[in-house]
Amino acid sequence: MALPLDGITVIDLTHVLAGPFCSMTLSDMGADVIKVERPGSGDDTRSFPPFKDGKSAYFAAINHGKKSIALDLKDDADRAIFDRLLGRADVLLENYRPGVMERLGYGWDTLHEAYPALIYGAVSGFGHTGPDARRPAYDMVVQARGGVMSITGEKGRDPVRVGASIGDIVAGMNLSQGILAALYDRTRTGKGRMIDVAMLDSQLGILEHAVAITSVTGTPPVPSGARHPSITPFETFHASDGLFVIAAGNDTLFEKLCITLNLPLADDPRFATNPARCENARLLKRLIEAVTLDQTRAHWIAQLTAAGIPTGPIQDVAQAMADPQIVARNMVVDVVDRSGRPLYKAAGNPIKISGTPDPATRRPAPDLDGNRGEILRWLENGSD
Repeated sequence: MALPLDGITVIDLTHVLAGPFCSMTLSDMGADVIKVERPGSGDDTRSFPPFKDGKSAYFAAINHGKKSIALDLKDDADRAIFDRLLGRADVLLENYRPGVMERLGYGWDTLHEAYPALIYGAVSGFGHTGPDARRPAYDMVVQARGGVMSITGEKGRDPVRVGASIGDIVAGMNLSQGILAALYDRTRTGKGRMIDVAMLDSQLGILEHAVAITSVTGTPPVPSGARHPSITPFETFHASDGLFVIAAGNDTLFEKLCITLNLPLADDPRFATNPARCENARLLKRLIEAVTLDQTRAHWIAQLTAAGIPTGPIQDVAQAMADPQIVARNMVVDVVDRSGRPLYKAAGNPIKISGTPDPATRRPAPDLDGNRGEILRWLENGSD
């Protein structure tokens, strides 16, 4: 069974996370990704812990299944190889600051003229336009500047970054969506497009409720801990042995919650509608916890699940990786070595497509320049 992107070749100049996350997504869907790295050192994440057998598990988690060739784009011989790669490629990905590719002679305008069908995907901190286009950025910078940190954490406490690197990851997701749209567009026009994704833009793009609240009220929201600012009850609650979550997102679910907890609140005007519950969220939390504190988390999760109310435990990463639902969805896979021996665990592909394989293993992450011979032979003989 063929994967959707079988036959698509991606030349990947990106490093660290946003760009490699995009190329990992494309690779999982069947694209052949050739990672072009700096000679000598390669991708920065090759030096990121933790390590196993002297190799970075972080690097392997994002770069499994790709091929590596080390090229210095300021060296004439390496540029000649890179030009040949471009002639065979469908997609080029880069995450340099705007202007770098132009100085190297590989900017969008130049490449589009030379390779009109090539799709050019660029991800950077601030995009290719605007007053700060050439400024550097990392995940934490865009989480801070984009507003995400301002609503993350507990009320009255210092802002905190989201635990996952969503500044990079959301940008990588947006870039992969743009690449897929451009591939579809090319089937109609025969022409490539440039996809320009900014990490900062991507942060604003995920602030759905915060933008709405600020736009309507003129007052930006502040951190609210685990509580959703526009839906109540939708947060953590204490049981006798710790915290769990309840997400009763509409009036029907709230009525079911009241029945399950034996709380006569569904017709109380303070709680009868979601806007009213949001106004009285603190009081409602206390009334709910007066009941939930009498039993364990497992008890309440079982009771609420039986009633059809969204609920769940707060799991650490090890517990999440062992969760039967996650395991059943093949969301924890083995990255193997060249002999097929499992070396690392990595996240599986969350995009499940009918009629396509979803293997439980992933091919190894490449050694630096480890596929040079294979790639040069591919260029020489012109076959796939």
